[in-house]
Amino acid sequence: MADPWKGVSKGAWHLLTPWHFLVTSTPSLELESDMHYRLLGKSGLRVSELALGAMTFGPESGIGVDKDESRRVFDAFREAGGNFIDTANVYSAGTSETYLGEFLGTDRDRIVLATKYTGATRRRDVNAVGNSRKNMMESVHASLRRLKTDYIDLYWVHARDYLTPIEEVMRGLDDLVRQGKVLYVGVSDTPAWVVSQANTLAELRGWSPFIGLQIRYSLVDRTVERELLPMARAFDIGVTPWGILGGGVLTGKYNKDAEAEGRARMRGQVNERALAIGGEVLRVAEELGTTASRVAIAWVRQGPAVIVPLVGARTLAQLEENLGCLELTLSDEQKARLDAASAIEPGFPHDMLSRQSDERRRLIDNHRSWMTP
Repeated sequence: MADPWKGVSKGAWHLLTPWHFLVTSTPSLELESDMHYRLLGKSGLRVSELALGAMTFGPESGIGVDKDESRRVFDAFREAGGNFIDTANVYSAGTSETYLGEFLGTDRDRIVLATKYTGATRRRDVNAVGNSRKNMMESVHASLRRLKTDYIDLYWVHARDYLTPIEEVMRGLDDLVRQGKVLYVGVSDTPAWVVSQANTLAELRGWSPFIGLQIRYSLVDRTVERELLPMARAFDIGVTPWGILGGGVLTGKYNKDAEAEGRARMRGQVNERALAIGGEVLRVAEELGTTASRVAIAWVRQGPAVIVPLVGARTLAQLEENLGCLELTLSDEQKARLDAASAIEPGFPHDMLSRQSDERRRLIDNHRSWMTP
């Protein structure tokens, strides 16, 4: 560490500003990876440009992996410069949090750790599910124990609970922030009008607002562009989309093999539209000499908001495949082709308002167009 007093006479000490001590004593921020970082929403929190989803940590769900493979994925993400890790109290019946509690070790303070509550944690207990203050407090304490930490960086409401008043949710989350058990709060899988109501209420009452929004978003599912993404831009909420490969459709495997099995097939997501989008992704990938998965993730990263995609990986090979998207930038022409192949109807009132606004756009220079397209 540099000596802040070097070259300063005793008579000049009173002239020093706090900035003098900051620039002379702060360690270098240079990192050994190519990962870049983004501010998460309306906060000073710096997160890696990809987040690691830990839903597959633990075998209990039937789609996850054991501790050794989970550790390899975790270590590779950290070595790549990733610092944003996302889990939930219900992932693999709590095993995901337990694994992470063991993996964090002395790196805990270097990691932006996110977990969630809402899902049911006990059978035959009507209060062990939902977003009530009771379930919130019990869930956060249980998560802290499994994660072996005394604070959570980002605490998500996992999904909307229409039975719990939003005032109760936001006041409870603010209490956790004031207690130091949680630093920031976010919301997942919730209608735009509810999130808008929540953050407006938080601002009026001096409570902690949502700085993050977790939603399903991919080339095969762009419906969030109607309300949720514009809302996120307006409120300066960071977006961490899941399902970015469309359940596997965007890897190209269903285009290459008409009989291929997988989650998308089981869920009825393999249809004519999805295959057409997958085909365009494959053509762009071939042009770039890369894979369809990387193209699909790159498209999400270049989306209309502050977006930090959640990448999930059952194996080290899958993680390495996904990390390759960081080396990829789609050209305007390639992105336009993917946009056209996956386009959706904006729906009312957007279609009507868009037609009415065309003339105004030609006449008026709107400096707020980034927020009100």
